[in-house]
Amino acid sequence: MHRPFAALALTCLAVASSVALATEPAELLKPMSFLAGHCWKGTFPDGKKTDEHCFAWLYGGHALRDTHTVRKAGKPEGAGESTYYVDSAGNHLEFLYIENSGGYSRGTVESLPEALLFPDTQYISDGEALVYRARWTRQGDKAYEAWSEAQTPDGWATMFRLVMKRTD
Repeated sequence: MHRPFAALALTCLAVASSVALATEPAELLKPMSFLAGHCWKGTFPDGKKTDEHCFAWLYGGHALRDTHTVRKAGKPEGAGESTYYVDSAGNHLEFLYIENSGGYSRGTVESLPEALLFPDTQYISDGEALVYRARWTRQGDKAYEAWSEAQTPDGWATMFRLVMKRTD
């Protein structure tokens, strides 16, 4: 093996080993710990679509990844990924969401005793902005309710309210 390739292989092995080692999650991420290592699935009220989120720790607990897929008739209709991380300068939890259609959001997460609160933020897609907010309320170890609202000219309107059930 050539020396540059051997060095690269050793570097990749070292990085993979350090990522695989689970450490205690960052303090501000601890309220999201119940989600990590599991997938959660909810069915929309019309019964035709589902939303599935799978959560995994990144970088030894310094970030949490949430990959999600909306399916209609069992086939993927849309997908996205959120990364939750600590903004150490502001001492709060933030997320970046990117969707397969090119839309994105950046926002914060607040931990309340009974829920995770996602305050007003913007979803940007095709040059348009939608202001939304969400609340995830834990329902024991096997479920949480995801409630999302959008701002309209007449006030806030529910976009969806799903019970996300742990699938594993």
